[in-house]
Amino acid sequence: METVLETERMALRRMDFGDVESLRGIFEDPEAMRFYPSTKDEGETRGWIQWNLDSYARHGFGLWIATLQETGAFAGQCGLVVQEVEGRREVEIGYLFLRRLWGQGLATEAASACRDYALQKLGIPRVVSLIDPGNVASRRVAEKVGMRLEREIVKWDKPICVYVMGPA
Repeated sequence: METVLETERMALRRMDFGDVESLRGIFEDPEAMRFYPSTKDEGETRGWIQWNLDSYARHGFGLWIATLQETGAFAGQCGLVVQEVEGRREVEIGYLFLRRLWGQGLATEAASACRDYALQKLGIPRVVSLIDPGNVASRRVAEKVGMRLEREIVKWDKPICVYVMGPA
């Protein structure tokens, strides 16, 4: 499958239905999914992949599969997602990695590449990350890639921090 983005340690490519089992390594992990509504079973994972395939078709981007350059092994997902934030269409940088790889800077590396892709290649002037206030690690990633906390909103029936890079 064709690589969309490369970083020092990872390749990011479009996901497909062959990624179900790899994604379930994250989606079935209650700790990795702690800040999401719930874990995902196989059917929900297939739905997630279809949602991303639709995003690729509609917007030209979505969440991508991150694999390690050295081994080709699945590491997680990172990419760009269109979100509605208080009536405004925003492009979010989203990231979620296998728990055994946490703490190695992979999310920051992938999110930085996605930020640059959005701002430079796609010409999107503003990107956001929508993060549960309790997800300290994810908030640190957003800050490391240059985002700032703009405000807190209610989305998905819970408080969400809106991190931003670009104009208000």
